[in-house]
Amino acid sequence: MGRARENNRSTRQNPMGMMGHPRKSRVATQKSKHLESETLRQQAAGNSKEQFAHSPDFHSEFMNAVMGAQDAHTQMSTQTLNSKAVQEGMKHILLQHSGLWEALRAAAASQKSPSLVE
Repeated sequence: MGRARENNRSTRQNPMGMMGHPRKSRVATQKSKHLESETLRQQAAGNSKEQFAHSPDFHSEFMNAVMGAQDAHTQMSTQTLNSKAVQEGMKHILLQHSGLWEALRAAAASQKSPSLVE
């Protein structure tokens, strides 16, 4: 039962309807897009956070950033699917530079019962 509960917890959606860690990268992407907007920089400088939150410009820039990120992810995925070289390059980065293998091993080790851990 404990393992089922852990698995359920790891796949549970947060209140914004997004799964786990990808939310962090989405927020980072959104933040960087918003920081590019001169209009938003000016509004942030001249308004309280609450006033800024209700700005139609903030909503418009937010929606533009969401659509821009979708386009960028679609283009990146298409390039990866269509190019063996890009696929190999991404796998190399994942295995040699991102710590993917190590993180997977650590996650697997933390799921073992105490009697199976050496």
